[in-house]
Amino acid sequence: VGGTPQSVVRAVRYRLPMMLAIIGGPPLQFVPYADFYRESLEKEGAAPLPVGMHSPGYVAETDEQAREELYDHWISQRNQIGSERGWPPATRNEFAQAAGPDGALYVGSPETVARKIARNAAALQASRFDMKYANGPMRHEQLLRCIELYGTQVAPLVHDMMA
Repeated sequence: VGGTPQSVVRAVRYRLPMMLAIIGGPPLQFVPYADFYRESLEKEGAAPLPVGMHSPGYVAETDEQAREELYDHWISQRNQIGSERGWPPATRNEFAQAAGPDGALYVGSPETVARKIARNAAALQASRFDMKYANGPMRHEQLLRCIELYGTQVAPLVHDMMA
């Protein structure tokens, strides 16, 4: 869903599991949507359905490496989308906030990314997290390493943290 009450109602009407597209702002601002979804299903007499979250991110060996490798690609992509939507150009400060602990960008070392996923998944009571790891024209080797770190380190860490 796109973060509107109407999109939540549509998911309930069609009895679909809900995936929150969290691409900007604090992920915790979506807790009311997850709560509204669960309450609406219950009110309709429907069985509980899973909630998931989807956000952009990038994993590298260290926080510094991940942020450095991602920045140019992120800002280019963000500014292209922004120009289409009438947003002002992005800044390094905007990137830092999005990549920080309260932002929607899951970027950093496996430990940093896992902690952020676990914290937000717990708050949203989400059973699934999908990371959009392709951010512009990054080198294939970087993307492969991101996928490897996500699967071999991030996912097991999140599983342990959520147990």
